[in-house]
Amino acid sequence: MSCAVLLDNNAKPKSMSRAKQWTGEIEDLYRFQQAGYRDELEYRQIKQVEIDRWPDTGFVKKLQRRDNTFYYYNRKRECDDREVHKVKVYAY
Repeated sequence: MSCAVLLDNNAKPKSMSRAKQWTGEIEDLYRFQQAGYRDELEYRQIKQVEIDRWPDTGFVKKLQRRDNTFYYYNRKRECDDREVHKVKVYAY
């Protein structure tokens, strides 16, 4: 993701692919998509708040859904291997 994309509040993805194996980035995307967002960029555009992260793992700790309820996540991995292929990876 380029710096220009991060500054553009109306950035739209150019393409989408599915995750093949688990990584820390896939874990975060899984958490954003569970809360109803494409990724961190869309979350920041809509909510305009800082993202709470676990200090030891760096994973997302808490997200606010569009209906203003909160999702709280564990420190450890939540995206099981059987869920990895459901995660969408967007390219900008």
